[in-house]
Amino acid sequence: MSGGVDSSVAAALLKERGFDVAGVFMKFWTAPIAAGENKCCSIEAYHDALAVADKLGIKLYSFNFEKEFKKLVADYFVKSLRRGETPNPCVVCNKEIKFKLLLEKISKLGGDYVATGHYARLRREFSIFNFSARGGPASGWQFSNKNKNSKFQTNNYKFLKAKDKNKDQSYFLWAVKQKQLAKFLFPVGDYQKEEVRKIAKDFGLPVFQKRDSEDLCFVGDHLSGFINEYVKPRAGNIIDVGGKILGRHKGLPFYTIGQRKDIGLAGGPWYVCKKDAKKNILTVINEKNKNLLFSKQAVIKNINWINKPLRLPIEVMAKIRYQHKPAKALLTKNNNGCIIKFQKSQMAITPGQSAVFYKGEELLGGGVISQLK
Repeated sequence: MSGGVDSSVAAALLKERGFDVAGVFMKFWTAPIAAGENKCCSIEAYHDALAVADKLGIKLYSFNFEKEFKKLVADYFVKSLRRGETPNPCVVCNKEIKFKLLLEKISKLGGDYVATGHYARLRREFSIFNFSARGGPASGWQFSNKNKNSKFQTNNYKFLKAKDKNKDQSYFLWAVKQKQLAKFLFPVGDYQKEEVRKIAKDFGLPVFQKRDSEDLCFVGDHLSGFINEYVKPRAGNIIDVGGKILGRHKGLPFYTIGQRKDIGLAGGPWYVCKKDAKKNILTVINEKNKNLLFSKQAVIKNINWINKPLRLPIEVMAKIRYQHKPAKALLTKNNNGCIIKFQKSQMAITPGQSAVFYKGEELLGGGVISQLK
């Protein structure tokens, strides 16, 4: 329970359906430059979570994961920036903290499940739980037909997009393991955001109008200061595709592929096309050469399959960033990873970001974009 409306409603729904519920507030590491204002675990957030717990009549525990968060999430973020990548810390936080360390701690304390406020859905091949309607546990068993001609390895759990496609967070959950899903519940995944707020209001939860947090939690509004303090970027040359020096950049970590604003060059618009971390060079293109931002193929590393194809190649719908519209692509095997080839060229495929694979509503898995092919 972070003190937000989604996790608060998740707790309320579970209690309403007869579960023995306790809340957990997690304390994460915060960069000193952010003055302790990690929005996921600030003092204000804790008091909001405590107020909700009091309203629901449940206990609220506090777990300190500052040390682990710094090592596993913040340090990863810094190392990725130094390599010239655009990191995705929310994916790592979910993988290492919420779906691993938290689960391990809850299991040791005797908890049967961990529930979160993530907008995602979980379908069990054989389950008594049905969160699609208000009320008690489902009245009957749920079965799903197993297709003998399926192209995928049959597992017990299928991860699905949320009902609210604008709030769907499955993109950030591709690194979760199949065995972990057996211990997780996603009570708000079958609701639209406005429905969640209404449920919160109906329960009398004091956070029903609280705004969603969208900033990078451990940095807040101080990303530039964080980069200067921890990454220590070096200024270097900005060149065009012909190698002509156009100006100076303030440090590669301040830029990402496809970026248009804050490049600092006259005569634009200019777009970031390439970052060469070894030579500390930023390559930009103008509107005339904007087509160079589009590409069809990339190498994907660190693949995690929630439901693995029995063989490759296979066609999927793929997302290369959170707000990216899924696009049709072909996955083929490449050493320990995959090569993804889109049917149509995609703009700004960015190393360090996640490539996430879907079949219809189902999240199959994902990986990290390594390089363009």
